[in-house]
Formats: sequence, C-alpha cells, structure tokens
Amino acid sequence: MRLIAIEEHILPADVREAWAAAPPPHDPVSAFADGGENGSRLADLGAGRLALMDEQGVDVQVLSLTTPGLHNLEAGPAVQMARRVNDRIAEACVRHPDRFQGFAALPTADGDAAPRELERAVRELGLKGALLCGRTRERHLDHPAMRPMLAKAAELGVPLFIHPQTPLAAVREANYSGISDTADLVLAAFGLGWHYEAGLQWVRLAAAGVFDELPDLQIILGHWGEVVLFYLERMAPVFQRALPLQRSLADYARDNLYVTGSGMWSDTYLQRCLAIVGPERLLFSTDFPYQYREGGAPRRFLESVALDDAARTAFAHGNWERLTGRRG
Repeated sequence: MRLIAIEEHILPADVREAWAAAPPPHDPVSAFADGGENGSRLADLGAGRLALMDEQGVDVQVLSLTTPGLHNLEAGPAVQMARRVNDRIAEACVRHPDRFQGFAALPTADGDAAPRELERAVRELGLKGALLCGRTRERHLDHPAMRPMLAKAAELGVPLFIHPQTPLAAVREANYSGISDTADLVLAAFGLGWHYEAGLQWVRLAAAGVFDELPDLQIILGHWGEVVLFYLERMAPVFQRALPLQRSLADYARDNLYVTGSGMWSDTYLQRCLAIVGPERLLFSTDFPYQYREGGAPRRFLESVALDDAARTAFAHGNWERLTGRRG
C-alpha cells in the first residue's frame, strides 16, 4: 500500500544563517534539536533521505521547513527566504517526482507577500499547501493581518498545517521555568509547550469566527490534534453558549480539521481522533527526522492499527490525495 507521510522536515544552511541574523528573541530549540545526525538528515534531499524512507516503508515525503520556519524573520528577509526555500523544495520534487511533494514556507511577517507566495508556490511550483508555525512573533494566526493568507488558502483549496513553535519568552518564564535550564526548555518545547501553542492556534481560529468567514479553509494539526482535540467535549458547549459562532466546535473539527500522528505510534490516540474527526480526516506522518528509529515503525504501525481496509487505505494515502486534489 502506498504510504504518504506529510510532516517530513528540511533545514537548509541558509535558513539557519537567517535565523541567527534575525533580531532577538531567537527560538532556543534549534540548537538543541537540529544538530548532529538530525542536522545532516534535515539538510539531505537526496540519496540518504531516500534510503531512510525505504527503510521506514515510506513511499512519499511531503517536505516542509522545520520550526520555527520563517515566522521570526523580518518582512524583507522572510520574503526572500520563502522564495528560496520553496524553489528548493520544488526542485527536489522535480528530481524525485514519485518520492517528494512539498509544503510552502510563507513570509508571514508580510501580510501582503504571504498570500502571493502561497499562490506562486501552489500554482507555479506545484506545492500542496503551506506549513505554518503558529504565531509570527506576537501575532497569532487569527490576527487580521493573517486573514488574506488564510483566505488565499481557502480560495486555492489547499491545506495549512499548523506546526508547533516554542512559546514566547514571557510565556516560558511564567509557565515553564524554575526547574533547570534543560528541563525548562524541554517542558516549554517538545515536552509540552509546543503542543499547547499549536493547538491553541486552531482553537483561536474557531473562536475568532475564521471558519465561519472561510468555511472551506482546511487546517492540519499534528501529534493527534495537539492536545486540545481531546478537550473538545469540554470546550464545545462552552463555546456554543459564550460565543456568537455559526457552528459548534465539533462541527469545525469535522469540517475544517485534519489530524496526523507525527510519528506518535498510538492506536489509542488514533481511535480517539477517528471518533472526533472521522476516517476521512486522518493523515499519516512520521515527523522525520525527529522521530526516526530503525526498524520500520511507520509501515508496521499502518499494517497493525485497528482500521478496516477502506479506512487504512484512506489513512495511508487516500485522504491526502483527495485533500490536495482540489484546486481553486
């Protein structure tokens, strides 16, 4: 069965340099997570990556720039870097059309340039949507400056993947500090804080009425819904009573959200997401290279998870192909 993994990351050297040259605050996680073997794998768009895909049983990777993307760059450098990154991803897809697809990186600091680059990436380069890292400095995705980018995605009929990003320094200081330097960073990032950050972005879009305004907008959340999905039963009635929304939060989850596991091989979490969003909204991903382990876990999980044949096929590739087959 063809297996398409949709959260598979890259990190070119020039993006590292742009991060270092950007004004502070800088995201502290890359120095911790993107060095050594991970760094080599993030930079490789050739034989080494393909060999690891084969070992994992993954037929296609959907390439995306790793967190924090271009979200902390100033507008000018972000616009220039977005074009370079997206051209590089598109070139890799042309070299290996049966093995790679791509998500665009967007210059979210420039509210006018971001939708233009999304359109270029989709219409001219053939990329499948965009991966966003939540906030752009202090601006959340529901900020009015982000609305043209969201509207362009809905118009084009392409999904936006909300990927985790490290919380703002003030949030880290208030909520995730005081244990030790390493423990504080782990807790604020991939230990917990990342996932609240990403899930909150989807909740804010719903609370701000974005899915009422843009009913065709499709969002993807990783890590089986970034924590918040499992609190839907708690949030939904509260939202319905307190906010002037046209639909329920449960409706937005079933109409405007796709979820993927990001290398978390949990049948329990998959089944819970299946009950919330339905079998047509589950997508496969391995979170390469961060969750890579020898032994072929992705293919083994696909083959062993408790799904019927139709749902297994949809999970492996069918849902992604249907989602990205529509164009505005």
